[in-house]
Amino acid sequence: MTLQFEAFCAGGLAPGWSLTVQGHADAGEEKFEINFLTDAGDIAFHVKPRFSSATVVGNAFQGGRWGQEEVSSIFPLTLGEPFEMEVSADAEHFHIYAQEQKVLQFPHRHRPLATITRVRVLSEHRLAQVELAKRSLSWGDGGY
Repeated sequence: MTLQFEAFCAGGLAPGWSLTVQGHADAGEEKFEINFLTDAGDIAFHVKPRFSSATVVGNAFQGGRWGQEEVSSIFPLTLGEPFEMEVSADAEHFHIYAQEQKVLQFPHRHRPLATITRVRVLSEHRLAQVELAKRSLSWGDGGY
């Protein structure tokens, strides 16, 4: 697979970070994955849509071994069509959305989150846009 995007997360990952990927799922291509990497070289979170089985798979690679896969059969992606995937993080989970529909919630297996410092998107699909952003998390009425 071709590395299409790589970014450094200044200060490491924290609740509020999100990654949005937009592209076109070229017919006949199934190769697309997102990896959140640690300073030590582990993959703290790996997410991959599998068009052949219409599933989204999440996993982590730590200490030289893959963990137990978490598989979702919620799969709103279609080969030959444009797609959008978003991965966001809160204090406890990664949340994965495809076409604005939640497809998977994956508990953090690697802590502290701040040691997750890089994001890579590997793909054979045509990507139109990749955005990594840190959004503030807020709650309440703002003092009104």
